Amino acid sequence: MTTSTKTKPAPKWDLDSIFEGGSASEAYKKHRQDVKVRLEKAEKDLNQLQTGLDDSSLSVWADFILDWQTLGEDIELILSFSGCLTSQDTTDSAADAIESEGMVYYSRWQKIKATLESLALQQTDENWNKLLADDRIKEIEFYLNEMRDLAKSKMPVEMESLALELEVNGYHAWDQIYSKMSGGMKVDFEENGKTTTMSLGQLATKMSDANRDVRKQSFDKMVGAWEEKADLAGMMLNSMAGFRLSIYERRGWESASYEPLKQSRMQQKTLDTMWKVIKDNLHRLKPYIDANKKLLNIDKFSWYDQFAPCGNAEKIYPYDEAAEFIYENVKTFSPDMAAFCKMAIDKNWIEAEDRPNKRGGGFCTGMGKNNQSRIFMTYANTYENLLTLAHELGHAYHSWVLNDKAPFAQHYPMNLAETASTFAEAVVTDAALAQTEDAREKLMLIEQKLQGAYTMMCDIHSRYIFDTKFYKKRKDGVLSTQELKDLMVEAQKEAFGDLLDDSGYHPLFWCSKLHFYFTGAPFYNFPYTFGYMYSGGLYARAKSEGATFAAKYDSLLADTGIMTTEALTEKHLGVDLTDESFWKGAVDTALADVDEFVKLVDELS
Repeated sequence: MTTSTKTKPAPKWDLDSIFEGGSASEAYKKHRQDVKVRLEKAEKDLNQLQTGLDDSSLSVWADFILDWQTLGEDIELILSFSGCLTSQDTTDSAADAIESEGMVYYSRWQKIKATLESLALQQTDENWNKLLADDRIKEIEFYLNEMRDLAKSKMPVEMESLALELEVNGYHAWDQIYSKMSGGMKVDFEENGKTTTMSLGQLATKMSDANRDVRKQSFDKMVGAWEEKADLAGMMLNSMAGFRLSIYERRGWESASYEPLKQSRMQQKTLDTMWKVIKDNLHRLKPYIDANKKLLNIDKFSWYDQFAPCGNAEKIYPYDEAAEFIYENVKTFSPDMAAFCKMAIDKNWIEAEDRPNKRGGGFCTGMGKNNQSRIFMTYANTYENLLTLAHELGHAYHSWVLNDKAPFAQHYPMNLAETASTFAEAVVTDAALAQTEDAREKLMLIEQKLQGAYTMMCDIHSRYIFDTKFYKKRKDGVLSTQELKDLMVEAQKEAFGDLLDDSGYHPLFWCSKLHFYFTGAPFYNFPYTFGYMYSGGLYARAKSEGATFAAKYDSLLADTGIMTTEALTEKHLGVDLTDESFWKGAVDTALADVDEFVKLVDELS
């Protein structure tokens, strides 16, 4: 890596190879029109299934399900492409309209699903199993059985269909409005005698600046911007939760965690066991925080100190060098994974340029039957950015491993989605550590690892605690902005313990974190910690088993769309996730470098 401050800009992604012309693309428009026509046909063909499932109608059912599956994949392409367009340019109003159009199609597709679920429930087990025995259907047996089983705990089909219509015309709009609002927010930032207008995505990069005054200004500017929008954000959050709770009540779902657990294909006991072990071991992060305070020469550890750089802070990581570094070191674990990373980079599947009007954050999204992914991020030449690139490439590789599967067999839950991404981060960080003899660089790399553990064990936990308590309180009525602030601080105190100073909490975190507003998945928090801990167990296996583990790793990823989380783990790792021992081992792996970090800080201070 280099210490030069002059680097060429990170690249823009290639979207034209999917649909040339962005939101004005004629090919994209034709695709949407085709989807609309096919949707209308599917809605009519659904009537043919009303007579029931028997030997004479098995083929009709199979044909319908396969067509419906492909239709769903093409609707996902509409939404993923529009999501790319709105993320790369928050002023693209045409893309906003297309995203809304796509949500209408998705709602109609979901209404077909609701009817199909109801019809599936009405069939005898004997006839249902005959359908699943069809060679064309067998690969998606798990998805169809899951769908049929979940239908048992849903409302009558007419009410489910109405709920889906209301979702697209109201519920999902909160997500879109939030993204539009946060993407358009800007602040004036003062640095080196100059004032620059920044988006919140650009401002976020300042939270990891070496200068504490810069970090504090970044935090204060972000809080100030959100303070002006807090009442609106609170209205959105309350409305989203109210909608969900109304639906849950009608379905008879007593707990707000029922849906996210079903989406994660995971038991509550597994999740509770993980959080218990994390809470029991929270004190083991204290030496890391104390050493950080010593290194930063501060008495109080605040929210804006969490991402302060340590060690060789002036070292920069240009995009091209970072991409090559990831490729070379992933290759030591899996040549196949490395070849994929190189292909994704060379084909410009990655949007990394730092420029105005981009939304904040990062993501990886699929491109349907194109068997491609696109990665969105803002690259600012930090090691943290390098890790984000590795993280998102891990997501993309996971999808790549599943490319030869049927679309429904590719649908893996979010908690397992975070496995491959976090695994890729671990491979890259350990490679960097192994290749440096510089104490200050080693300090920085270890700090990145421990910062990840700290975030997953504390930050994400605070989000889960907030969501859990918020939904319980929301059942009794709307929460005011101040109540939301108080609840957020309460959650942070519980999750962070004594690691943050009393004056260092972030009362408006519920505003600034887009994950709270993602209507596609409630409780969009615990999957990150689960994936982090889970991948730690996989990585430990990889180090102990050596080169032979890469094939096992691919096999596990390939099964993530057709098994529950517990069954997948039992099959490929021989592990019971409701047993504390697995999670204790995961915490040990996550915190293995605390002593070395403290030692390096003492030596360098």
